[in-house]
Amino acid sequence: MSKYNTLWEYVQKNGKESFQLTFEEIQEIAGIPIDHSFLKYKKELTEYGWQVGKISMKEQTVCFHKVD
Repeated sequence: MSKYNTLWEYVQKNGKESFQLTFEEIQEIAGIPIDHSFLKYKKELTEYGWQVGKISMKEQTVCFHKVD
C-alpha cells in the first residue's frame, strides 16, 4: 500500500476531468506532507485512471488530469 493511496482515491472520486490542489490540501487529504518522493509515487495514479500534470513549486500546487 502506498503512502499516497488516500490521495489517489480522493482524486479518482473527484468527478472532474482535471483540477488543482495545493500542497496544503494534499497534506490534509493524504495525512502526510508532500515531499520529493511524490515524484516517484505519482506514477501509481495511472492505475486509478488519472495522471499528475504540472507541479508548481512557486505556487505550491499540483494539477491532476483524467486519462482517457
